[in-house]
Amino acid sequence: MAKLKAGIIGCGGIANGKHMPSLQKTGKADMVAFCDIVKDRAEKAAKDYGTPKAKVYTDYKKMLKEEKLDMVYVLTPNKSHSVITIAALEAGNHVMCEKPMAKTAKEARAMVDAAKRTKKLLTIGYQTRFFPTSQNIKASVERGDLGDIYFAKAHALRRRAVPTWGVFLNEEEQGGGPLIDIGTHALDLTLWLMNNYKPKSVMGNTYKKLNGNGNCGNAFGPWNPKEFTVEDSAFGFITMEDGSTIVLESSWAINMLETVEAQATLCGTKGGADMKDGVRYNGDDFGLLYEKKPNMHRGGVAFFDGDHNDPQIFEQMTFINAIQKGTPLVVLPEQACVVTEILEAIYKSAATGKLVEFKSAAPAKAPAKAKKK
Repeated sequence: MAKLKAGIIGCGGIANGKHMPSLQKTGKADMVAFCDIVKDRAEKAAKDYGTPKAKVYTDYKKMLKEEKLDMVYVLTPNKSHSVITIAALEAGNHVMCEKPMAKTAKEARAMVDAAKRTKKLLTIGYQTRFFPTSQNIKASVERGDLGDIYFAKAHALRRRAVPTWGVFLNEEEQGGGPLIDIGTHALDLTLWLMNNYKPKSVMGNTYKKLNGNGNCGNAFGPWNPKEFTVEDSAFGFITMEDGSTIVLESSWAINMLETVEAQATLCGTKGGADMKDGVRYNGDDFGLLYEKKPNMHRGGVAFFDGDHNDPQIFEQMTFINAIQKGTPLVVLPEQACVVTEILEAIYKSAATGKLVEFKSAAPAKAPAKAKKK
């Protein structure tokens, strides 16, 4: 098949650290257009990852109007995810938007509507689903090994790892702190593993307890307390329509030794699973309790450590194959929208001190196959 033509909107950290390198490694797409409000960033991205004639823009509207693209990557701060994604869909492009889907639930729902209206594919960058550990637990759940999952924990805890670059500490641009940044990954993973997208109610709390001290051993260096306007930790208690419960814990800075990120713990009627030290399963058999730990490596042969799928390339190929071959997406926009709705409800509950209730949710459905130009 002919290579797809890709345009990149937002050439910052996530573009350089994840999407552009992994997209290049697939060999299935040419990056022909780069856009960033800082022209130097777009020029560097074009030099490092673009075709010889790749164009550089500082206005995404101009790029979408002038370029004939197949796919667009929206890799900007959260505030602009929705408006740029909708513009790219309406310009006739399939879109990969970085997580979280949007800053608000209203914006996320508008993105879902735009994808349906334009009949273009939209997916969100929840790469945690593509990890081997996540794939292993998902297969086990689908086989029925855990039974009915009625309790889960979504883990997104950092002891001291506050991102001090870009706009991460800016509430207006991002919509929040660790909850919307890394809590979104943990919640998405947990909902996906449970295959449950019908929240009933949410209670939540956010805290700004440690952000006043910028010199406290942060992994990314000291922060400016005056700029740290978002929460440093947030917690949610989510009740689903079927009565199951999810506890979401997130922090950039917290006084806790056992911190884990982008992980889930599942408790079902037949067994449980967690992601500590790879994957662990537990339950009872013949009147005895058991623990099972699969070997996630295929090594054992000299100079060969197994056949590993790079999660980032797996994510890119899933999007590319959906466009070219009509195969299913892994991350559906309807699913990502529910994640944003729950996150927004946690923030609302924290602000009001009240329970936030949901209207009856419709199940997420697979999107239509890609419509070729």
